[in-house]
Amino acid sequence: MKEFLSDLDDRLNWLPPWFVGFVLIVGAIIVGLVAHRLLFNMLTRLVSSWDLFWRSLISRTERPARFAIVVAALSFAVSVAPLTDVQSSLLRHFLLIAFIALIAWMTKSAVHIWMIVYLRRFKLDAEDNLLARKHVTQSKIMQRIADLLIVILAIAAALMTFEPVRQYGVSLLASAGVAGIVLGLALQPVLKNLFAGIQLAITQPIRIDDALLVEGEWGNVEEITSTYVVVKLWDWRRMILPLSYFIEKPFQNWTRESSSLIGTVMIYLDYSVPVSALRSEVEAIAAASALWDRRVVNVAVTDFRETVLEIRILVSASSAGRTFDLRCEMREKLIDFVQREYPKALPQLRMDLRDLPGNVGHASPA
Repeated sequence: MKEFLSDLDDRLNWLPPWFVGFVLIVGAIIVGLVAHRLLFNMLTRLVSSWDLFWRSLISRTERPARFAIVVAALSFAVSVAPLTDVQSSLLRHFLLIAFIALIAWMTKSAVHIWMIVYLRRFKLDAEDNLLARKHVTQSKIMQRIADLLIVILAIAAALMTFEPVRQYGVSLLASAGVAGIVLGLALQPVLKNLFAGIQLAITQPIRIDDALLVEGEWGNVEEITSTYVVVKLWDWRRMILPLSYFIEKPFQNWTRESSSLIGTVMIYLDYSVPVSALRSEVEAIAAASALWDRRVVNVAVTDFRETVLEIRILVSASSAGRTFDLRCEMREKLIDFVQREYPKALPQLRMDLRDLPGNVGHASPA
């Protein structure tokens, strides 16, 4: 190799050194890109008939691998190019920063690949997805926190390669009292959400796809990032809330332990309605519905009002959406039954005509 480089140097003596260095650097980068393209074309064809995981793995690592090959080619070119001490120092410093960025990129990709492998056994579209939602939420929050920490550490490591920044860091540590207070105040929102994210990942008051009632709105948790939560509302709007909201403020989680819910239907009928017949009809409607989960159906008179009975109907379903639809179905079919079978049981007002002036002794029922 040394003889080859010496012979190459003798042949290119007539060219300016900067031009030779430039050609070597550009040539090394081009060779690296071509080698990367050939390698990944071969790997893509090789795994085209394999499992989806392997195809995703090749796709996910393509760009970090390209960057790694370019850095390696550039490092080789810098070591053999006829550069001045200043040029060589600048390029080596650039390569050091590029190497730090490469390590951070590869670490992020490794975390992402690990999460894909870990979550392959959990399906959110399963009928009972409580365990899947738990693990998916925990993994995604921890991945986002890990990504944030990797980026922060990479930026810090890159900045510390500069001598003035390193000296400033030492002097900053010497006055850590005031600087720590100022830094803590400046980063309070970031640190608040960072620790809230860790707490959410551990305690899990919310999970991906949980049904929530928050700020008077109903929706499902669509995404949990390192700083905020996206709740997809029932009418497809999105509510964005900071992570700290779910630590500091009350909200309703309808799927905390199970996705099954009991729905309530309130109906007000005249005192003449036969409750036993109403109960039989409710049980028949629930039994005929594909939404009912065969767990809870109940009819109870919960109050006496001046003119009506308050009747509460409970029915259960496997999810919040199905429970809402079952309640609507129960209302529609039940009122149709009452109108058809017991029309006089609908709420009505009674008046005693004997109380009217000039009609003493004459009464007519409502």
